[in-house]
Amino acid sequence: MVQDGADERLALSAANGDREAFGELLERHYGRVFAVALRLLGDRAEAEDLAQDVCVGLAGKLRSFRAEARFTTWLYRVVLNAGRDALRRRASRGAAHQGFAEIDALRRAGDAARAAEAGWLRRALAGLKDDLRETAILVLDQELTHAQAGAVLGISENTVSWRLHEVRKALKARAGEDMVK
Repeated sequence: MVQDGADERLALSAANGDREAFGELLERHYGRVFAVALRLLGDRAEAEDLAQDVCVGLAGKLRSFRAEARFTTWLYRVVLNAGRDALRRRASRGAAHQGFAEIDALRRAGDAARAAEAGWLRRALAGLKDDLRETAILVLDQELTHAQAGAVLGISENTVSWRLHEVRKALKARAGEDMVK
């Protein structure tokens, strides 16, 4: 378990040019950066590129870190913003919506039923508005509390709860539509 405030101290040191502190931050949080990028983009290669871009740009961005929020909250915002930019670039090229990468692992494992369910979920989530999909990723995939997700997204805890309610309603409606087909 990371000591309380350790990330914030490392971030402030790294912002002042401490290379060891910067390396420690990257070591502690690269997995988190990559995981969020992968969930947002749904493509391993694109997620690796995004994670690397975020890490390379992090040295300069750390100058804007004021330790007013937890470092991880700030970092989630950086990754979400970079992911949004990447999705906009992808959309402008006419690429399809992103999906969850676990589908590839499920297909390789030969679990067709679970792959079909995961595929349905990926398509259903891809059809959600961006704000709902991002909220679902942070709470359901990254296991942030509603308060933590609210801090990352700059919204209230109640708004996070409402968004998750809307996600559930949308998924139920999609399931009902698919049953009729």
